[in-house]
Amino acid sequence: MTGVTFHGAALREPFKACVVTRRKRQWIPAALAHAVPLAALLGVDSVGGSTQARPAQPSIAFVSAASVSASTVELTLADAVYLGLRDNRSIRSAYLQRIVQKFELRVAQDVFSPKVIITSKHQGNRGHADRQRDHSLKPEATLLNEWGTRFTLSWVQQLNQADQGGRKRNNGLDFEVVQPLLKGAGREIVNAPTRLASLSERQNQLALRSTVSKTVTEIVSAYRELLKAQEQQRIAQTALARSRQLLDMNMALIAAGQMAEFESVQTEADVASQELSVEETANQLDQSRVALLHLLALDPGTRLNASEVLKVEAVEIDRQQALRVALAQQPAYLQLLIAGEKAEIHLRVAQNARLWDVSLVAGASQSHSRPGAEQHHAGRAWDSYAGIQLSVPIGDMSARKNALSAQVAAQVHVIQQTEARLSLEQNVSNRLRDMSTRWRQYEIAQRVRDLSQRKLDIERDKLKIGRSSNFQVLSFEQDLRHAENATLNAQIAYLNAQTQLDESMGMTLHSWEIALND
Repeated sequence: MTGVTFHGAALREPFKACVVTRRKRQWIPAALAHAVPLAALLGVDSVGGSTQARPAQPSIAFVSAASVSASTVELTLADAVYLGLRDNRSIRSAYLQRIVQKFELRVAQDVFSPKVIITSKHQGNRGHADRQRDHSLKPEATLLNEWGTRFTLSWVQQLNQADQGGRKRNNGLDFEVVQPLLKGAGREIVNAPTRLASLSERQNQLALRSTVSKTVTEIVSAYRELLKAQEQQRIAQTALARSRQLLDMNMALIAAGQMAEFESVQTEADVASQELSVEETANQLDQSRVALLHLLALDPGTRLNASEVLKVEAVEIDRQQALRVALAQQPAYLQLLIAGEKAEIHLRVAQNARLWDVSLVAGASQSHSRPGAEQHHAGRAWDSYAGIQLSVPIGDMSARKNALSAQVAAQVHVIQQTEARLSLEQNVSNRLRDMSTRWRQYEIAQRVRDLSQRKLDIERDKLKIGRSSNFQVLSFEQDLRHAENATLNAQIAYLNAQTQLDESMGMTLHSWEIALND
């Protein structure tokens, strides 16, 4: 399971990864009177003649695959999104990867914590004159601060036991401080690994957000494909019923002597054609159902019925406001900005690595020896030192190569950021234009459908009184079917254009009010 939780008692336990709240939020300021809440961009909000709020929780509770496959499940769009987030495989994989990614950040942030290493050695030696055993124990603690100063404290305990030479014991304490002055010096350089890890963590969070957003978009699109397939089947069945009704009318006219018997052949062929269309739409409906079930991680045998009402309304969005939102929220664009920031840090680190390694060194040590029983002197000694150490690489081109590579990478990222910004602006503009075009197409398709219906009704009435031909009625019937399918396609295309705009701006999760538990 992905571990996704929702604010709803029926589904609270199965969900851990995301928290979905149903508070109504707006991303466009209220001062922009012509703009609308982004949550209204999804088709589930824009139904009927007015914007409707989504339900506070799914309308169905999740049950086992065995039970849902036994009967048809009425599924709303909100239900599909909830169930999809519950056990989607892509989201599960993303959250499993986050376990390692979070630990990597923890390791990077632990660089300034004390580190302790305990070394123990036990060794036996055999010579021509004697045998001896050496035992040693060395605990060592190191501490690095944000300025690059390294403190080292170690204690050594050594024990030597020889058959002829007796027993000797030595122990000592060492303390050393090393402060870099050029290479590896300064808070910016020392904190670079931690800063890079934090930026990588932010990129990982954005990647998870992008994964969930794409999953939601896929589920919404798949649900609408199922809804579209259902409507196409309804249109085909209605057309079949009209064709059969026309055939009955033909039989009545033939019986009344007002139509030649051979003229009904056209209608019979149309009935057969509509029966074929019904079979084709049934197959498409089953394919759409299985595709949605795959995204929901449910049994492919589960029978679903998309119960969402397919109605749309016009949505107007200010282009400049949409661009500002996209630049602030789009995950892929934000990841690229972070990558550019990381490239700048890598450049500074690479340039610092070319400096001479100059460090101040100071330390003190204390040693204490205890000889065996046959020796009568013991000693304790103190030593201290202070100085400067210098390391200058000669003939090593690797540091220069790394600095050059980092510089080129930083410059490339600047170019990529400019290109990404232009691409994002173009993408959002295209999405907005596509929405506007889809709406106009929908309005035209509605007029064509209404006129085709009226045209067919008139022609059928004319046929009843013998003032039209069977061929003309069948032609108008075909026009109506095409108009109904065109209207349906325009509806789905317009709703999908809204969803794609949401994803382009990085506002899918905001629209669905999904908060990631990350």
